[in-house]
Amino acid sequence: MGRIVIAVYKPKAGMVAELKELMKTHVSILRSEGLVTDREAIMMQALDGTIIEVFEWVSKAAIESAHQNPAVLAMWQKYSAVCDYTPISQVSESQQIFSEFTPIS
Repeated sequence: MGRIVIAVYKPKAGMVAELKELMKTHVSILRSEGLVTDREAIMMQALDGTIIEVFEWVSKAAIESAHQNPAVLAMWQKYSAVCDYTPISQVSESQQIFSEFTPIS
């Protein structure tokens, strides 16, 4: 059974453009490793530049196996240079009943 996740990426100072570039290949890399489903990911941006992504892992086991996958680890290293992972609760828009974000294509 798939596992839908909400991932939150808070760009480091001056790194919004670099983060957006990485986001263009994030799910496709995971998909090429057989870790996520074909369900289309949804990406959006908060007012403070934080990027939120909703996507579906193939399974809980796929999430766990990503932590030993060389391609995923290399990708995550690039992400750590440009952003910090944060909980969705740290995004101010998430405190609203109907949270609004700017879509990213």
